[in-house]
Amino acid sequence: MLFVADSAKKRILETMESQHLDTDFFVRVSVTSGGCSGPSYSMDFDNESRPNDQVFEDNGVKVVTDLRSFLYLCNTTLEFSGGLNGKGFSFNNPNAARTCGCGESFAV
Repeated sequence: MLFVADSAKKRILETMESQHLDTDFFVRVSVTSGGCSGPSYSMDFDNESRPNDQVFEDNGVKVVTDLRSFLYLCNTTLEFSGGLNGKGFSFNNPNAARTCGCGESFAV
């Protein structure tokens, strides 16, 4: 399962509205290679399903990931922090043994 915190839900819905994305769009998250501590997170809006997609809905938000990424992201919560010291979207990943200072990559 992938989870969506209230803070992330609010920001996702605001962003989708400002970009005029209809209800066919969902949040696609994935893990890519090449971060400073190992794999890094990727997040975007998408409206096309792919073979082997893993589909979740939490807190009223549809989140999709590929099977390989899900192995790293299982039980991760997508969060959002705003304000002066806010980082934007972040991944609270219980599978990560350590993360880099910027929070965009991790090691397992």
